[in-house]
Formats: sequence, C-alpha cells, structure tokens
Amino acid sequence: MQKTIMAIGGHVGDAELTCGGMLATLALQGYKVVTVAMTGGEKGNPPEMSVAAYRRQKEKEAKDFTDLLGGEAIVLPYLDGELPDNKTIRYEVCDLIRKFKPEALLTHWKNSMHKDHEATHRIVKDAQFFAALPAFERDLSPHFAKGPYYAQNWEDSVDFKPYVYMEVSKEGFELWQKAIQTSWFAMNSKSFHYAEYYAGIMRTNGLLVRKEYAEAFDIEENQKRVILPADQEFVWR
Repeated sequence: MQKTIMAIGGHVGDAELTCGGMLATLALQGYKVVTVAMTGGEKGNPPEMSVAAYRRQKEKEAKDFTDLLGGEAIVLPYLDGELPDNKTIRYEVCDLIRKFKPEALLTHWKNSMHKDHEATHRIVKDAQFFAALPAFERDLSPHFAKGPYYAQNWEDSVDFKPYVYMEVSKEGFELWQKAIQTSWFAMNSKSFHYAEYYAGIMRTNGLLVRKEYAEAFDIEENQKRVILPADQEFVWR
C-alpha cells in the first residue's frame, strides 16, 4: 500500500514552507502527500485584493502545490485569525487522520506569534489521540499516526529546539522550489522573504548534519529517547 504523510498548518502556506522540502522528497519516494490548512490565511491579502478573493486564491495555491507533488490539499472552512479551539474541530481532524491513515503528522510547535498556530498545535495533538483509540467511535476505523513532529518555523521559535533532522534530497529541494512558487505571499511578501528564508534554513540544516539539505523538527520531551538495540551492531556517529 502507498504510504501517506500529513502536514497540518494553521494557514495555507505554513506546511508548504516549513516542511515542504521533506514533503517533496517523500513524494518522489512514492508517498502520498496530504496537506491540511485549518484556515485559508486570507487576511494577509495584497492591498489590491479583497479578503474573499484572496481566500479563493489561497485555496487554489494549496491545490496547485500538492498537485505538483501528486498529493491532495484540504482547506478547512475556518476564517484566518478565528480558528475555533473546541472538540468539534478536533473530531474533524481526527476523521481526516482516520481517512488518510498517515504514517506521521507534521504540524506547528506549541509557542507562536500566531494564535491559529498555537490552536493548531493543541488540536492536532488531541486529534491524534482521538484517531488512535477505538473507544472514540466514529464512522471510520482507528488509526495511529506517529509524531506529531513540530516543524521549524521562525514564527514559532520560542523554546523550539531542533531534535530530528530529516534529509531533503537535491531532487526534493528542486521540486519544492518549483512548487513554492505557487504561493503568492511566499514569493512576494514585502514584510518577510519567506521562500528565501526557508531555502536558506534547509541548506543550513543540511550543513549541520552533513547533507545537502535538511529540515528540522522538535518532538515531545517524553519521546526523546535514543534506544540502542542489544542484538544489532551499534555504529557510533
């Protein structure tokens, strides 16, 4: 069966920027890539475009990005800056996890300058829990997705400590560079050079782990264990 990876962001563009290189790399390895945007991120609209028109554009951008990766984009109907933090939306994400059965979840770190990012972090953690347990009876059968892995993001940087470095292949980086051009704000924002920054951080992370490119993630403290199996030869690194 084809494996799936799911990246969940507060807005269209969050997952595409913070873990897009890894998503592109996995897509080239045969994974199905699913991005979920909790809101459209439409209130960062260009001056000449209405919020409603930019929402439509952002939804198209999400689809265009995953189309290039052979994946699928989902944009939930919630408004930018007004993401609810309740049980209903947790079950909604739970149902998406059960539907697509991803190997792992990628999402926001817990501390952010954006309330939607922080809410997304909490929602995803609880949705992962709901999705895994049979006792939470839903239409679809339970599924446990690993993680969550919390993506490195300059907007979510407080107390973030890179722990897992995931290699981005040269081909994956090139595919990401092509795909991220579908995002207007990533390429044209005057407040922050998003595409340039995330390309640079991929290269910097790669140098740190002696690869061409890499993306960094944190995980929960109680998951930070290194296990050395007794029945396998250990290679010191």
